[in-house]
Amino acid sequence: MKRFACGDVVTGCTWTMQVSDEADLMALIADHVAVAHGIATIDDELVAVVREHIQLVS
Repeated sequence: MKRFACGDVVTGCTWTMQVSDEADLMALIADHVAVAHGIATIDDELVAVVREHIQLVS
């Protein structure tokens, strides 16, 4: 399983998601940042930051 806590990147955000597939996780993250943070386009720099904060959980 892969887990991402948005608060690890955006101070104060409590959104967390855990799924088995990184592609699914990235899609959910894209939806979240669009709605909650007003970021419509995720550039390569943001993808890199997000990937640095994805945790493997069992």
